[in-house]
Amino acid sequence: MTTTNGKVCEICLVSRPMVKRPKTGQKVCKECFFQLFESEVHFTIVSNRLFRRGEKVAIGASGGKDSTVLAHVMKTLNERYDYGLELHLLSIDEGISGYRDDSLETVKRNQLQYGLPLTVLGYGELYGWTMDEIVKSVGRKNNCTFCGVFRRQALDRGAAALGVDHIVTGHNADDIAETVLMNVLRGDVARLERCTEIVTKGPEEVLEEDGEDQACSGGGGSSGGSGIRRSKPFKYAYEKEIVMYAYFKKLDYFSTECIYSPNAYRGYARTFLKDLESVRPSSIIDIIRSGESLKVGGEKLGKRPELGLCQRCGYISSNQLCKACLLLEGLNKGRPLLGIKNERSRYSKQEDEQGERGVGRKIPMWQGVKK
Repeated sequence: MTTTNGKVCEICLVSRPMVKRPKTGQKVCKECFFQLFESEVHFTIVSNRLFRRGEKVAIGASGGKDSTVLAHVMKTLNERYDYGLELHLLSIDEGISGYRDDSLETVKRNQLQYGLPLTVLGYGELYGWTMDEIVKSVGRKNNCTFCGVFRRQALDRGAAALGVDHIVTGHNADDIAETVLMNVLRGDVARLERCTEIVTKGPEEVLEEDGEDQACSGGGGSSGGSGIRRSKPFKYAYEKEIVMYAYFKKLDYFSTECIYSPNAYRGYARTFLKDLESVRPSSIIDIIRSGESLKVGGEKLGKRPELGLCQRCGYISSNQLCKACLLLEGLNKGRPLLGIKNERSRYSKQEDEQGERGVGRKIPMWQGVKK
């Protein structure tokens, strides 16, 4: 925890400073830190016009520090500034023993602490597979791809069932900067141009993704594929400051990392970013600003795939089958790599002609947002 022994808070000039902000270097007391943090999130919300009065908003809740602080801050700001929002907690149970079951207990306590309604949707309920079962089938090399794709669609389906057309997630500045770095390292120009967007407005702006890019904090990926808006109020909030906020506020959150994530590609980008931050604390915001300023045109960007609907489940897709249906079919057929990257090209003509025979359990047909 970053604390300081300076004589006086640089903001109020009265209290003893307890925090040296990683983002600015300011030495401030706890109360001024709370006010600064909340005011900056409020400015992000207002300046980007994230919400409309009367809107029903689902908070992607995982029980981790990001989503717990997000739920606390959203409730606080909604009451303080009279946003007029109807807030709900929405959690996805991936079915990871010793991790998600424990974190969901934290979310249930948050429900009581914040007085917000909670809905939990599980992979087993929606797909017929838990992540524990998926990892047994595919191993640990590609498991984050399955989890990212399945979680993204599960969040949309959970929100749609609640009649919610806006989801907020706890993705912070570190998460977004990591994504920029990942896309640079892979030379992924198409994603690089849009990965810093604070709002994803719906299907017309979304392409299907592999899923491994999605940070686990906040309950899901940042791309909505159903017309349901996704936004990131913590886009400019440093992870260290979120941790300090949770610590000094004594918030109840779950701090264990996912047992299946140590080998994820994102982890290497995170380590590199932390090294940069230790030398130059502004690196995180600098990387985000660079991503925001980037404009790619001409042949480098290429033509975006035309979006339609998955023929099997009705969810938005740029292919005949959406990524989730293809991954699920591979699991059901004992060919878990079927939907991984170029493996879909091996989907034989004979299998295509068989249609829906032998597919196994299917994802329920997408019904849109319940009104």
